[in-house]
Amino acid sequence: METVHHYPEQCLFEIQTDGHTAYLEYAIDRKVLDVLHTVVPKEIGGRGIAAQLVEAAYTYAQNKGLAFKASCSYAAAWLKRRNG
Repeated sequence: METVHHYPEQCLFEIQTDGHTAYLEYAIDRKVLDVLHTVVPKEIGGRGIAAQLVEAAYTYAQNKGLAFKASCSYAAAWLKRRNG
């Protein structure tokens, strides 16, 4: 499991590994955290990094009392799997 870094001033979660950077961009509007993009370079794909990023954003939203929305297709699929 990689370390997820959060940069709230940039609305960004990030993981750096093996010389590559994966990230998740979000926006907050009206007490809703919306995942806009989840990007994982192909060189580090298949390791569950996108799931870690979305999980971090989801947990952050919960801790801040925000609703969670997924405009990003990966995050939407993750949320559907999580909520059945």
